[in-house]
Amino acid sequence: MNSNKKLLKTIVIFTLLMAIISLGYMLVSDHFAQKNQMHIDLDTLKLVQLQKPENGDTIAVIDTSIGQIKAVLYPQYSPNAVKNFIDLANSGYYNNTYVFHSENGIYCAAGSPNKDGTLPDNYDKSKELIKRELNQNLWPFKGAICAMNTTVDKSFWQSLTGGGTYYVGSRFALLNTIDFTDDIKKQLYDYTGDNTLPDAFVKNGGIPNFSQQMTVIGQTYEGIDVIEKLSSLKVSDSKDTEKIPVDDVMIKSVKISKYSEDTTASTTNESAAH
Repeated sequence: MNSNKKLLKTIVIFTLLMAIISLGYMLVSDHFAQKNQMHIDLDTLKLVQLQKPENGDTIAVIDTSIGQIKAVLYPQYSPNAVKNFIDLANSGYYNNTYVFHSENGIYCAAGSPNKDGTLPDNYDKSKELIKRELNQNLWPFKGAICAMNTTVDKSFWQSLTGGGTYYVGSRFALLNTIDFTDDIKKQLYDYTGDNTLPDAFVKNGGIPNFSQQMTVIGQTYEGIDVIEKLSSLKVSDSKDTEKIPVDDVMIKSVKISKYSEDTTASTTNESAAH
């Protein structure tokens, strides 16, 4: 009988300890989640990607084997990722690189010297360790150019509670859009509690679940039709490949210039002011 009482007492104590640990974990997790979640101030929110480029804005002219894309860049909001992109473009790194992923009409990934999206062994790995930059004024709307995430540096504790330092690199995504069904629209409006962002996504297209997850470096203002084609390429049926286009589609070059309303944007390799 005493043995049964001791066993019951042990079970009760163990259960209470687990409850306390679980409660502590939830509280800490919630703390870290709130700490890492970007606060969106609707009073100062500027959806700059929906605005027309202005004279003198830094732009990228992305020449692909199926058409040209022109995009305004945002060094004021993603300075390090934009500088990395500009430096690589000016060095000629993107010349004859691959569009290595095409995702069911939703987006494509580009800028790799290898057809499968991998990087060469002798490549400067520091170009892949640019800290991710998130900004309340930049969102994954249709036509957005995003520096793709490469890795994350996190401790065991951060793995449990959230957090860590995320990095982006040389490869970039060109975003098309998901299909905004009635159910998705409802989720968007119910989740935000404000119509500003849902209205923008529904009207302009994009990929809402990428929001504040990827570093937006630019927005296409000419060549959206090219992005639509790039995101809908025929891809390999092999399970061993990550939706690699069957036919080679290339980034022939990326030129950095300045936007001008009066003339066709120059394609001279002019370094932008950072």
